Amino acid sequence: MHENAIAKIVVDSAFKIHTTYGPGLLESIYEKLLEYELRQRGLNVSAQVPVPMFHEEIPLGIGFRADLIVNKKLVVEIKSVEAIAPVHLKQLRTYLMLTEKKLGLLINFNEALIKDGIRRVVNGL
Repeated sequence: MHENAIAKIVVDSAFKIHTTYGPGLLESIYEKLLEYELRQRGLNVSAQVPVPMFHEEIPLGIGFRADLIVNKKLVVEIKSVEAIAPVHLKQLRTYLMLTEKKLGLLINFNEALIKDGIRRVVNGL
């Protein structure tokens, strides 16, 4: 399945969750809900995936934990914040580079309209 097809399912699932619960929950709750919804739709989902970092072949340990990686192709970063800051987009771009993935979604569930809280970030797609 192509990254864009996976992203469409993720966005549809985020809409369902946001319609049901709205803004205001903890990020960890939205993560669990989205993980469940995506698995119900037949996708392979890994949560809190540790991603190691290296500098000139020197292992530095875990650089970050990806909130969700879907079908081994799409990185999903979940937020529940007042507003998406430019650093959040840069963070996801770095995650894509380190995981060698082409597409990521930044989803802020703390918006009145979920469509205002979804951003696509690409890495050579």
